Amino acid sequence: MDDDSDPVVPVFFLSDSTGISAETMGNALLIQFPDAKFERTTIPFISTVEHAREVVAMLDEQMEGAVTPLVFTTAAEDGVREELNRTRAPLIDFFGMHMQRVESILGRSGRREAARLHGVGDIQRYNSRMAAVEFTIEHDDGQSLRAMDRADVILLAPSRCGKTPTSMYLALQHGLFVANYPLVDEDLERSDLPGPVAAYADRCWGITTNVDRLSRVRNERRPGSRYASPEQCRWELRRAKQLFEAYRLPVVDSSAKSVEEISALILQNRTSRAKAAERVRRTQEENPA
Repeated sequence: MDDDSDPVVPVFFLSDSTGISAETMGNALLIQFPDAKFERTTIPFISTVEHAREVVAMLDEQMEGAVTPLVFTTAAEDGVREELNRTRAPLIDFFGMHMQRVESILGRSGRREAARLHGVGDIQRYNSRMAAVEFTIEHDDGQSLRAMDRADVILLAPSRCGKTPTSMYLALQHGLFVANYPLVDEDLERSDLPGPVAAYADRCWGITTNVDRLSRVRNERRPGSRYASPEQCRWELRRAKQLFEAYRLPVVDSSAKSVEEISALILQNRTSRAKAAERVRRTQEENPA
C-alpha cells in the first residue's frame, strides 16, 4: 500500500494530569511504525468521572469511523480509569498494566494520585528541578558566567548546533545544572578552552553537526549572511572539532539525533566519567606518592 492510500490513524493520549507521560510512552511505540500516518490528540486533566464519561462517548463515536483509533492513557485515579476503560475503543492503559505489578513486587499499595506522575508529590525533587531550570536559563548561550562551579554539565558548540534545547531538557527532565557556551570566532582562533570554562574541562561536552544542516538552520535566522555561509560553517565546525580533540572532550553529533538521544548520550558519558574519576581517586589513596 503506497503512502497516498494509507489511512490516517486517530491517536488519543488521555490523562488526569498533563498528558506528558501518555504522550512520551505512546510516541515511543508509534515511532516504531515510521510508514504509518497518525493524527494525535491529547486530552489532559480528566479529573472527574463525568469528564471521563464525555471522553468515552467521543471515543465510541470514533469507533464508528473507517479507521480504529489508538488510545493511550496514564490516568491514575481509580474512578477515572474505570470509566475510561468502558470505551469500546482499544485502550492501552500504561498505568493499570504496570501499577499492579509494581504493587505486587513491593507488597504495598500505591497512592494512585495524578500529580505524582510528574514529581509534584516529591516536593524536594520538584524544587531541585526548578532550581536547575532557573540556573540553565540564566546560563544559556553564555549570558551569565556567575557560579559556573555549580554547573553539572557545560555544553560547548558553535552557534545553532543544539545547545539550548539540550540544556533545557537535561535541566527539566533530569534536574541537572547546565551551562552552555557558544564558541565564537575569537574562541575558535585560539587553541585553548575559553577562559570562563577552562577550569571545568571535566564537565564540558562538545556538540557538533554537519555543514549542510548548520548552514540551513543559520539561513533561517540570517538569510544570505556570512554567518550562514557553508564556508563559515565548515571553518567553525573544523576548529571546534580540533579544540574538542585537543582537550579530549566527549562529543555528540546533533545532526541526526533528537534532544532525548543527545541527552541520553551525555548522561551515559557523565556516569562513565564519574566512575573513572572515582577509580583514579581510589588508586591515589591506595598508592600515595
